[in-house]
Formats: sequence, C-alpha cells, structure tokens
Amino acid sequence: MTETTASQTAGSTVEHPWRSLAALCIGFFMILVDMTIVTVATPDIMRDLDASTNEVLWVTSAYLLTYAVPVLIMGRLGDRFGPKWLYLGGLAIFTLASLWCGLSGSITMLIAARAVQGVGASMMTPQTMAVITRIFPADRRGAAMALWGATAGVATLVGPILGGILVDLGGWEWIFFINVPVGVVAFVLNWRLVPLLPTHSHVFDWLGVALSGIGMFCLVFGLQDGEQRGWDALIWALVGGGVVMLGLFVLWEARNKREPLLPLSLFSDRNFSVANIAITCMGMAATTMGFPLMLYAQIVRGYDALEASLLMVPMAVVSLVLAPVVGRINDKVHPRWLTSFGFFCCAVAIFWATRPMTPDSEVWEILVPMGVLGLGMAFVWAPLAAAATRNLPPRQAGAGAGVYNATRTVGSVVGSAAIAVLMDARIAANGLDASAETGGAGAQMPAEVAEQFSRAMAQATLLPAIALVVGFVAVLFFTTPRHLAKPPA
Repeated sequence: MTETTASQTAGSTVEHPWRSLAALCIGFFMILVDMTIVTVATPDIMRDLDASTNEVLWVTSAYLLTYAVPVLIMGRLGDRFGPKWLYLGGLAIFTLASLWCGLSGSITMLIAARAVQGVGASMMTPQTMAVITRIFPADRRGAAMALWGATAGVATLVGPILGGILVDLGGWEWIFFINVPVGVVAFVLNWRLVPLLPTHSHVFDWLGVALSGIGMFCLVFGLQDGEQRGWDALIWALVGGGVVMLGLFVLWEARNKREPLLPLSLFSDRNFSVANIAITCMGMAATTMGFPLMLYAQIVRGYDALEASLLMVPMAVVSLVLAPVVGRINDKVHPRWLTSFGFFCCAVAIFWATRPMTPDSEVWEILVPMGVLGLGMAFVWAPLAAAATRNLPPRQAGAGAGVYNATRTVGSVVGSAAIAVLMDARIAANGLDASAETGGAGAQMPAEVAEQFSRAMAQATLLPAIALVVGFVAVLFFTTPRHLAKPPA
C-alpha cells in the first residue's frame, strides 16, 4: 500500500530537486567530517580528560560502531516512514549529541555522546541516496550523484584539516560545537526544501533486523577492538560469530518470501553488485591512506597536526574542482570508463606517494601525488553511487542505499583494523619497537631511526593501494546502464 502525499510534494520533486539535494548535502557533509575530525584532536582530548590511548580510540570507534550497525535497517525505515522524516530525526539527534560531546567532562561521557551521534548519522546517510534516486530521473541522476559524491569525498578529506584549525583556535570541544549551528541551519533548510515522498507499507522483517544487527555489531566491534585486545580469543569469537550471523541473515532473506529487510533481488542488477564491491574497496582505501601519512608527517618530519593535515589539501581541492565536470559527463559516459580511470589514478597516486616518504624529501613530492589522488577520487565517488542506484525501483531506494552505505562502512572498519595491524608489523620488521609511534605532534623522531620508520609507513601505505587495484578490477565488469542502452531497432 502506498500513502499519497500533499499536492505540493509532487511539484517539489520536479521543480526544485537541486535545492533539496543541496540541503541534504549540508547534513551529509557534517556527519562524514565527524568520522575523521577527531583524529587531530586526540592528544588534547587525552590530556584534558585524563584518558588512556585505548579510551580515546573509542571516541572514534563508538561513532563508527553505532553508525555502521543500524544503517541497513535505517534505509528500510526510510522506505516505510519517508526519507525526509528519518533524515530530520537523525539530524536532530546528531546535533544534540554534538552539543553533548562538547560539554563532556569525562572520557566515558564523550564516548557515550559519540555513540548517540553515530545513531543519528546512521539515520541520515541512506536517506540522502534514497531521495536522489526518487527525485531525479535516471538520465539526470549522474549529475546529482556527482554533487553527492563530491560531498562524500571532500568531507572525508576536510575532517583533519578543519579539526586542526578548530583545535588550534578554540580547543577540542569546538570540533563538536561547530556542528550545532550548522545542524540547526541544515534542519531548517531540509524542513523547507526536501519534499515529502510517497511511503510504502512494509511487513517488517524483525528476524532479519535481529540477525543483521547482531551480526554487524559482532563483526564491527571485533574488528574495531581487535588491535587494542591483541586479537585474543574473544575478538576472534566475535568476528566469527558476526560472520555466521550475517550468513544466517542472508539465508533467511533468501527464504523470506514476504518482504525481506534485504531484497536479494537487488543483486540481480550486476551494476549494483559491482558497485558494492568497488565501494567496499574505496571505503577501505579512503580510511587507511591517511594514517601512515599523518604519522610520517608528524613523527618523521616534525609537523604539527595542522601542518600535517595540509598535505591533504591538493586532494580535496582537485576533487572539488572536478566535481561539476564529472557531473556533466556522468549521465553520458559508461560507468566502466569513468570508474576505471578513477581507480587507476588513485592506485597510481598511492604507489607514487610511497616513494617520497623519506626523512629528507621535498614537500612538493608528496603534494603532487595527492593532487593525482584527488583527480581519481572525483571519478570514483559519484559514478559509483550513480551506477549503484540507476536501476533501483523507487520502493527499494532506501534498501539499496542502506546496502551501499553498509558495505562502504564495513570496508572502512576492516581497513582501519588492518592498517593498525600492518603498521605495527612493518615497524617491527624494520627493526623498531611499536612504541616508536608515540611522541606527539611536532615531536620529531631521532635521525637514526627516522629512515626505518619512514620505510615502515611507506610499506603500510601499500594496503590502500592494493585495495584500489581490487576496486579497479571490479569496475571493469560494469555493464551498460539502461538509460544508455540503445533501443532495439
């Protein structure tokens, strides 16, 4: 059963789709920035809240955990109750939780507030893609996804830069306080500009909700906490249990003939399946590429947090400048060519960036490959999202968006766990103790060990490069989208 909306709603979807998208992207940008903005504030948080290294790591882990686990369910709820209401509810929760974060007087309170923030972000993310899928026709969706993709790509890169500026100017609290006025403005704009869309009554798949929720929680929690616990038996039990629960979830969804939480028919569209594999690789690469570079810049080169984050500026600028260009061609060019070019550039840039990661290289030797990385990202984020959603029916827009964002987030979680293990392993392999990582921003490493540490970080940077190569191979299997297929003679 479909509920009809007010008359003005239908008009809004046709007359002002770009205004709606711009309003949605403000909140979307804010929640993605918060995935990386805490990194540069870590030393200040540890000092002010008297927190241990393990405790402060959970400031990020709690957000990622509560963001990743319910995102699939939130996509389906958007189909049921309307993406606008889920988005506004999530935005309100996120904004209030940001205020709570800034006012936190203990590390426990901050972790709890970050967990609530993650729930709000999880409510918002799938709704952005679902609205785009439903208010833009297939032959114009690529341009809309270009703006969405540029928002996602730039937000991921801007987080450390913005965090460095805010920490320097006002303290770590302001990386959270800044969300309050932005969140209020975004709420008003989305209330006014985003249309109500028809909703679909669903027979809610409670068993699917339980299996997917428990499975995602065990998997994400295990991967996130594995490094801190030394990958003990409990961690492997959680990871294994999560995989088993997700396997049972897939089996149940295949048997559920009523209305599954995850319609497996989505994967009958090869482009949707390929896009999900590729975005998992991109999520892993985007999360992992910055860790070794930031440690190299701060420990070997002696940069402070803000100076180190500025190495990312060429990537953000190039990606943002090219977004309109990609938007103009996204609806006209086969996604295989756009995304393969993007993944190729990203992989080349990462391999290239490992070469100048030495104690005495020039800064421009790192800035140039960062610019090439921005070029590649501009051709990955938007075309991938467009290819994933192009053929989705409107009543499955939320489910499809939930799957796409869940796979991206799982890629990020797996990547963050893997890069931590790999960095420790390469540090040890180069004859150093893992404690060599420590030392705050601007505390330059002694010359006698700088060469070994630089080599270890360069070797660890090969992980995102390999993930990008896998993504490159995956996107070669894209087929021609329906809107580009020639009609039969």
